[in-house]
Amino acid sequence: MKVSTMAEMMASGQTPEVLFWVGCAGSFDLRAQKITKAFATILDKAGVRYAILGKEEACTGDPARRAGNEFMFQMMAYQNIQILNGYSIKKIVTTCPHCFNILKNEYPVLGGNYEVIHHTQFLQELIEQGKIKFTDSNEWKGKSITYHDSCYLGRANEIYEAPRKVLESLDMELREMKRCKSKGLCCGAGGAQMFKEEEKGDKRVNMERADEAIETKSDFVASACPFCNTMLSDGIKNRDEELGTEVLDIAEIIAKAIQ
Repeated sequence: MKVSTMAEMMASGQTPEVLFWVGCAGSFDLRAQKITKAFATILDKAGVRYAILGKEEACTGDPARRAGNEFMFQMMAYQNIQILNGYSIKKIVTTCPHCFNILKNEYPVLGGNYEVIHHTQFLQELIEQGKIKFTDSNEWKGKSITYHDSCYLGRANEIYEAPRKVLESLDMELREMKRCKSKGLCCGAGGAQMFKEEEKGDKRVNMERADEAIETKSDFVASACPFCNTMLSDGIKNRDEELGTEVLDIAEIIAKAIQ
């Protein structure tokens, strides 16, 4: 699969329509790499001219800031902003709500002003513009699915409809969990919790959320965040339900259905 870097594109005198910010999970986590590949496949098939930063992309600094290391966050952010501004980047799309939130809402104060779009919003745009066409034998048609709202996408940025509209465009039956949208429950990974041991309590957060997903008796669980994907997958496996309930990113679902 050939994916151009910004350096390669600029060297050949081209400008991408959008920069695909891959993120740490999408680059290094084996499960999240599948989401990255699925989204890149969709961009290729939809004829979107895009590029990535490749080795020039560093962590956004979100986990460092959430964990309280402001100094490390600012070092990472300034490095990224310098590279993005050097390439005159205007529009960024990312598959990670953590990257989306920090690039959109927290980079402008440091001089990084960009139009930042989450991949579910971008997919909705491509579907509405007719750039994504589904196969006649759409394997998702009539299947039931429940969607988990990522905290950084939902409550933090009030993006609730885009992911649901993308799923509904496949004629899937959407079954909501008892806590959804503005009342959704965290998967347990936010605020840098992904990288530390949890505090003692009665129940792990991801187990509670996995139970709510299982209760819907859906064929699939959809997420739009690599961290949520990991936490929900772990929770469902712990309940021995993985044979009946698979956790998939919305990009993976769309990639399997397009022509």
